[in-house]
Amino acid sequence: MCLKGRGKIKTKNTFLMKAYVFPGQGAQFTGMGKDLYDSSSLARELFQEANNVLGFDISKVMFEGTPEELKQTNVTQPAIFIHSVVKARLLGNTFLPDMVAGHSLGEFSALVASESLSYLDGLKLVAKRAGAMQKACEAKPSTMAAILGLEDDIVEDVCLDTDGIVVAANYNSPGQLVISGEWTAVEQACALAKEKGAKRALILPVGGAFHSPIMESAREELAIAIKETNFNTPICPIYQNVTAKAERIPSHIQDNLISQLTGAVRWTQTVQNMIAGGATEFIEVGPGKVLQGLVKKIDRSTEVSSAEI
Repeated sequence: MCLKGRGKIKTKNTFLMKAYVFPGQGAQFTGMGKDLYDSSSLARELFQEANNVLGFDISKVMFEGTPEELKQTNVTQPAIFIHSVVKARLLGNTFLPDMVAGHSLGEFSALVASESLSYLDGLKLVAKRAGAMQKACEAKPSTMAAILGLEDDIVEDVCLDTDGIVVAANYNSPGQLVISGEWTAVEQACALAKEKGAKRALILPVGGAFHSPIMESAREELAIAIKETNFNTPICPIYQNVTAKAERIPSHIQDNLISQLTGAVRWTQTVQNMIAGGATEFIEVGPGKVLQGLVKKIDRSTEVSSAEI
């Protein structure tokens, strides 16, 4: 006999705890969300609300747009957010998280799914975030690069030893750290990382230096919007990117969300802390399976899956 709680199933005195995780930018694909739209009146309603808020038919771009169109920041971020939140809503009563987390943009999806933010408020913040980040990218040419095969502390030292702005931005998994900053600084850091023994140091096809000091103007703009938005206590702890720790206090969630634009995404540490907090199964909600792969690289003993409607 099993005893069921919020996401918990107790079998032979062992609690199984579900961690729901939400992907960030890069998970988009043409046709995303079309199956949800076609099969659910609730999904159609949520897509229409998004079209109204954004002022353009994002559902059409998601369903029929080219990969190039979907890469535009003002499309990518709300598209992934909408897909993830709609999918979480369609899970209905089977959505029973013990904890949630989202990778970068995915943190907004996680906050809506855990009822800290309303769908429309979350969408408005994501749209504001995308626009502010785009402006920051245009104001100062910059980029990001993936460094593979080095310990985190070595990559951090590489950034410190490089002239100009370049920082560790995404701690994705052991041996996979993304750096972010000015073009020349990132290029120099890549060369130095290779000298230090990196297997690969690859410039990424992104619009700018996300999660770096170059996003300061975007952080300031988004901070105003976040402080003007109502946040509730989530139904379960959310592990936030900048601290990698569980949080439930709305004011703390807001502060961490503001810091996220210029702070690092500590995904490796987040997953490790969720496992330490009891997570036994990670369920990805949204497009793609990127986070499932990262979770497995962080801890091969974990169970991972995609949310099934």
